[in-house]
Amino acid sequence: MSILIKGGYIVDPENKLEGVYDILIDDGEIKKIEKDIDSEKCELIDGKGKYIFPGLVDMHCHLREPGREDEETLLSGSLSGIKGGFTTLCCMPNTKPPIDNQGIVEYIYNENKKIGLMDIFPVGAITKNLEGKELTEIGELKKAGVVAISDDGNCVMDSEVMRRAMEYSKMFDLLVISHCEDKNLSRGGLMNEGYLSSLLGLKGIPRQAEIVMVARDIELAKLTEAKLHIAHVSTKETVELIRQAKKRGIKVTAETCPHYFSLTEERILGYNTNCKVNPPLRTPEDIEAIKEGLRDGTIDVIATDHAPHADFEKDVEFEQASFGMIGLETALGIALKELIKTKIISLSQLVEKMSLNPAKILGLDKGSINIGKPADLIIVDLDKSWEVKREKIVSKSKNTPFLNWTLPGVIEYVFAKGKLVLNKN
Repeated sequence: MSILIKGGYIVDPENKLEGVYDILIDDGEIKKIEKDIDSEKCELIDGKGKYIFPGLVDMHCHLREPGREDEETLLSGSLSGIKGGFTTLCCMPNTKPPIDNQGIVEYIYNENKKIGLMDIFPVGAITKNLEGKELTEIGELKKAGVVAISDDGNCVMDSEVMRRAMEYSKMFDLLVISHCEDKNLSRGGLMNEGYLSSLLGLKGIPRQAEIVMVARDIELAKLTEAKLHIAHVSTKETVELIRQAKKRGIKVTAETCPHYFSLTEERILGYNTNCKVNPPLRTPEDIEAIKEGLRDGTIDVIATDHAPHADFEKDVEFEQASFGMIGLETALGIALKELIKTKIISLSQLVEKMSLNPAKILGLDKGSINIGKPADLIIVDLDKSWEVKREKIVSKSKNTPFLNWTLPGVIEYVFAKGKLVLNKN
């Protein structure tokens, strides 16, 4: 049966397509994108008044499988992603065991093939067991199918090891995703260092823990001419370092996450463990700098850093609680609320940052709506809003500070890999 999406407003920056069109999908493939397609013998989806975006691409999430299937699995992560409009996920290597060898990469591909809901691409570890000491077999990881390398969750503290990793990454045409955190400065820290950390009696993490490592990795990228991607940008100084690096012609890209442009450190008042993240929530000044970085293109990507944790890891004293929050289901809504409603960026820029840019940076054939390709798109009603409720969260874990927030943008349909995987009507 053919499916015809009638009269939806397409936003596709890759093809410079923005306006009201019909889309004909036959046998999972996009056959036509035209102003008025004959609807005879088609199953109709009414797109009138709704927006059609390419499926969202999250280049930074934690799916916990293998090892912590109580927190998340490839299946539950896929379902959570689909609810949030994501049709492609890139899973970080800090699983148990970590994604530091071919066997684990193959396991993820094989298990996801059985699930078959969306594409999940593994990110391989830079160092064995994420210990920052000995490089993984980067060529073997590439051959097995990793789309990037990272020790995310840990920083590669040894500059010589990081230099060699970048040299190998260039040899194998792989992106290096850097978790920038000087562990000597951040060790034992629980939140952003400043007045509030003193007030709450919590050990602070100085912003310089991020800044100095970003500066180091930019210089190493210049030295090696490797492709560097800075993960989860949280400070104004980091934004400026990246801005200047781009002007200098260094191959650097960057991401931030919705919580870094919507929440400040003040959310920790009351010792809210769902606001305990790494890097920590910062100040209003940092939020403004991040928004400006998104607006002017310094920050290329909005990623989720979806970090699921079981209740027993969060319902404890602040000092003992795990770092991280889930984000797949709320990312688009928060971006719409904080960036679109406030006119910081346009819808086309948002689609670039949540779909096209991550795909381009990783070299994936995603992020646009193309004739002759499998349908990979979402239909969103921007006039409707929804409330974040614990009982409606699809993820296995519920650790989010956005409970009871009302967010704009109801995702009504999701097509992934040519299949209609979400139909709210």
